[in-house]
Amino acid sequence: MAKILMITGDFTEDYETMVPFQTLLACGHEVDAVCPGKAAGDTVKTAIHDFEGDQTYSEKPGHNFALTADFAAVEVASYDALVVPGGRAPEYLRMNPQVLAMVRHFFDAGKPVAAICHGAQLLAAAGVLTGRTCSAYPACAYEVTASGGTFADIAVTEAVTDGNLVTAPAWPAHPAWMKQFMALL
Repeated sequence: MAKILMITGDFTEDYETMVPFQTLLACGHEVDAVCPGKAAGDTVKTAIHDFEGDQTYSEKPGHNFALTADFAAVEVASYDALVVPGGRAPEYLRMNPQVLAMVRHFFDAGKPVAAICHGAQLLAAAGVLTGRTCSAYPACAYEVTASGGTFADIAVTEAVTDGNLVTAPAWPAHPAWMKQFMALL
């Protein structure tokens, strides 16, 4: 089974963090969830984003998500794959040079990466989307194309795989996203 790193932070999207974390554990994988400046046992706040007919998603408080490993102790070379949840966390995670270096490691090594929703903001900031097809929440299409990627405008329930990268627009795509990611594992 694979050893997977999940990089998350405060106001990560609840479903996009909890569901893949629990799904991968249930399938026998080891998952370490980390956040800059935090240690195992610390929590991050999550947010529930929903589609209720407004111009964009609505946001409600989610659960507190317990981290399982110390960010400062992460040795990325020991991980087989990376998961990047969406929500608002990627907006500030993309300003952390250590996080960007971690993301680049997985692409440089050709290891599987799964990103969903606003997770594309982190990939764009890391400079790993050039020449790649990437889906994301539609408001992130600009980041994908501005960083040299091709935005995949797919149904909210679908996912797309490009080499070692699996992406999806939002949490309704969990079945397709996780199925494609686990095929790479």
